[in-house]
Amino acid sequence: MNARAARTAAATGTSRLLTRPMLLLLVASVGGMGGFYLLLSVLPLYAATAGGGGVGAGLTTGAMMLATVLAEPAVPWALARFGHRAVVGAGLLLLGLPSAVLCLWSSFPLTLGVCLARGVGLGIVVVAGTALAAELAPPGRRSESLGLYGVSLGVPSVLGLPAGVWLSDRLGFEPVFLLTAALTLLALPAVAGLPARRATRGERLSGDPDGRKGDPDGRNGELGGLSEDPGVRNGTPDGPLGAAVNRSLVRPTLILGAATFASGVLVTFLPLALLGGPSHLAVVALLVQASVAPLARWGAGWWGDRHGSSSLLLPAVLAVALGTAGLVRLESPVMVMVSMVLFGAGFGAVQNLTLATMFERVPRSGFGRVSVVWNLAFDAGMGLGAVGFGLLIDRTGYPWGFAVTAALLLAVLVPAWHDRRYVRAETT
Repeated sequence: MNARAARTAAATGTSRLLTRPMLLLLVASVGGMGGFYLLLSVLPLYAATAGGGGVGAGLTTGAMMLATVLAEPAVPWALARFGHRAVVGAGLLLLGLPSAVLCLWSSFPLTLGVCLARGVGLGIVVVAGTALAAELAPPGRRSESLGLYGVSLGVPSVLGLPAGVWLSDRLGFEPVFLLTAALTLLALPAVAGLPARRATRGERLSGDPDGRKGDPDGRNGELGGLSEDPGVRNGTPDGPLGAAVNRSLVRPTLILGAATFASGVLVTFLPLALLGGPSHLAVVALLVQASVAPLARWGAGWWGDRHGSSSLLLPAVLAVALGTAGLVRLESPVMVMVSMVLFGAGFGAVQNLTLATMFERVPRSGFGRVSVVWNLAFDAGMGLGAVGFGLLIDRTGYPWGFAVTAALLLAVLVPAWHDRRYVRAETT
């Protein structure tokens, strides 16, 4: 039986995706990412209207992503030392509570400080959550499990991105800051039900948060250091970023970084680019993009378990590029909406496909490091996109800036094509 047939057979099994630990992980992720997305486009507006201009708006996102990138490599160590509950709880607090400080004092340096604290919280939540979602997946359904986890990250953006912009316009910035803090605090009770340590096979199959029912001695979690799923490739070196030197992960990492570069541009500058246009166009555009992305992420996971995750990478990257290119026509509301559908579909698919592909190519013992590398690429791309675009538009304006971003994405079609050929060679 070849790898594709093995994937299909395993994916049609009856193992449950929604175990109790997985459900609690989704609840915690929804609360944490709700707090993240609610302010993602609001803080750039807050900085720009306070006199920071385009550069100041870009620096808010850039500062947050810088802190995220710096924090993420330490998360696997913190999980091993303190456990999922303490680490994820700390991440939720950092994502939400600092925003309340802006209700008391207002200054650009303080805004950047809040962004830095939120960035650390984001790094904790996404690295811990991604690795745990992969470990909790039943055999043969990891890509679908990651897709479901992706929905829990994407659904908050459906409401959070446009709602933050709308609420700040109607009520001012302070109520949005307080709502952000409240959302993350409401997610804290779910953290108490997360596994106290790394998930074991008993936990994945029985739904026991401590893995004691099906694995009283905790011996099945490693499975000999290998994943249960077909399609697992070569091992990963040790070290905090050992996965980064696995050559089979380079192309998915580059593809993700380019896509999130464009996403950083979009969420930071689209509301500013559409100022003076039709009323609420930015809110509706963000809502459309945010609604399409999680559906595409879940759909890509379903496809990946049955046909291989890399098989859709090329059209997904092309959709992101075309969606970005369409924003050259900012004066056309129809073109903006079409672009957001294309961008959302492509970006959601790229997130799942690159993550699942990377997990397929390492043993289970490398899951934590893959989570770090994937999230580093995601957040570094978003931060570089926000800062770089902010510097670029002072010279080119928004339409040309979106054109340059689209050209960068078209260049990434080359590694996407080669990665598709790489998978074909291994599965035949």
